[in-house]
Amino acid sequence: MTQTIPPFSTLSFQRPDEVFLRERYATVAAYLDAGHRLEALQAFDVVRREYESWASHVYLQFSRNTQDEAAKAERDYADRLSPVATDHEITIKKRLLADPDRAGLMEIVTPHVVRLWESDTTTFDPRISHDLEEEARLTGEYTALLASAKISFDGKSLNLSGLVPYLESLDRDVRHAAETARWSFFEENGAALDELYGKLVSLRDRMAKTLGFDNYTALGYRRMRRTDYGPMQVAAFREKVLTHVTPLIQSILERRRLEMGWDRLRAWDEALIDPKGNPVPAGGYDLLVERAETMFRDLDASGEMAGFYARMRDEDYLDLKNRGGKAGGGFCTSFPTEGTPYIFANFNGTHNDIGVFTHEMGHAFQNWKSRDLPWIDQIWPTMEAAEIHSMGLEFLTWPQIGELVEDGAAERYRRMHLIGSLAFFPYGVCVDHFQHEVYEKPQMSAEERHATWQRLEKLYMPWRDWGDLAYPAKGGRWQAQLHIYRLPFYYIDYALAQCCALQLWLHSRADSAGTLETYRALCAKGGSKPFSELVAEAGLASPFEADALAEVVQEAEHVLLG
Repeated sequence: MTQTIPPFSTLSFQRPDEVFLRERYATVAAYLDAGHRLEALQAFDVVRREYESWASHVYLQFSRNTQDEAAKAERDYADRLSPVATDHEITIKKRLLADPDRAGLMEIVTPHVVRLWESDTTTFDPRISHDLEEEARLTGEYTALLASAKISFDGKSLNLSGLVPYLESLDRDVRHAAETARWSFFEENGAALDELYGKLVSLRDRMAKTLGFDNYTALGYRRMRRTDYGPMQVAAFREKVLTHVTPLIQSILERRRLEMGWDRLRAWDEALIDPKGNPVPAGGYDLLVERAETMFRDLDASGEMAGFYARMRDEDYLDLKNRGGKAGGGFCTSFPTEGTPYIFANFNGTHNDIGVFTHEMGHAFQNWKSRDLPWIDQIWPTMEAAEIHSMGLEFLTWPQIGELVEDGAAERYRRMHLIGSLAFFPYGVCVDHFQHEVYEKPQMSAEERHATWQRLEKLYMPWRDWGDLAYPAKGGRWQAQLHIYRLPFYYIDYALAQCCALQLWLHSRADSAGTLETYRALCAKGGSKPFSELVAEAGLASPFEADALAEVVQEAEHVLLG
């Protein structure tokens, strides 16, 4: 695999069609027919890397400008082709798994990859091809709908990302007005959002039953490639959050209310974590991308992180500026034929720019470190393991974070980041619990789904008071969470990973250099092993262990409250 990064503008991937895929997979099948398993595996890996690189590029270009008709048309084409490619891929996986020499297969591709394939082969059948295409179309519609937001505020026309600075204003009236504007957009589009989600839930439930599952939950876990835990362990983890984290956050928020002199804590007060105002970046985009190299150079004495970051920056593998028509949020994608990751974000001048940047750089660094692993299934780990790399780097950059934060505010940023990291747990498990209930009862009406969110929000975040904001008060907050629409069951991953990232933070306080080497080694292992094994080999306690969450929360509480 190449050790350099080609300029992003030079990337070009062959556009596959059904004939192309049929011919390439026929070559793989011919190797198997001739008894040449290793050659078949190598050819199989190549065609998958080529297809994934092309698809990644297509979906990235659409995200960069959801209003570009050519990009949208190409995304629609990729959506239609995806089930065809999946059918070919699953057919080959089934043939490989049917080989009596299972031990020999494991020796070549590792037992973990075999377990992933065993799970994958239960998630697809040609009978659900049209449903998969429709699912992709609907999720694209959701992305475009949110990206289309044009909110009149402060004499400007803002998208949802552009509104965020006002949601954190020191002026309480401004925060209230900004939240009012935000939720007015969701209320105006509420019927469309409910209809979209209702269609997604119904077709996912139909796909699951077509494949022989009782409901979508089991299929959803398999689509997430979770091979070493299931819903029961996740439910137990949610209970741990309710026991150990919810009371702490309630206490922290009550202290904040008293300190600020508020009569009641309202939902629009929660984002203002620092009484002096949430620390903001040291400057604009140009300064941040320049200083980031210094931050990584100071963090990693080997020069590896700074060198990697500089290559990404110089070859245009960063799209960080917020702009109209751009999809919301942030993510890291990659092009496996090139061994290069790409970071997408929406800087808006708040502390979130720093958090999103360090988060996505963690994903990118892991992808870069594991780019030379032999099989495509090993390059990215499953999502809960992947989020350790991202959330872990958020904490490991603490000593150098002053490079990115406004002058004199580094310690305030660290405190704010820790509080925010802890406060995420109740929200994260609420999102997960909501999805479990929805897919257990897919026949829920829109009103019942809103009532379900409202009930769970009161359970996990009992302090939340929406005041006069009627739409989120009735249970509409979940509609702003893209994962619920686009990536079902992908959210508990963040909470599980946060438990591990906090352990890295604690270890780094005692041995920063040693912890960085542990982190580097974890990144290099990519997806070569399942979540539980990766965690154990990094010297971390699994979030599912009885006291793991309680211990890190107790230490964090001691740092925050003394």
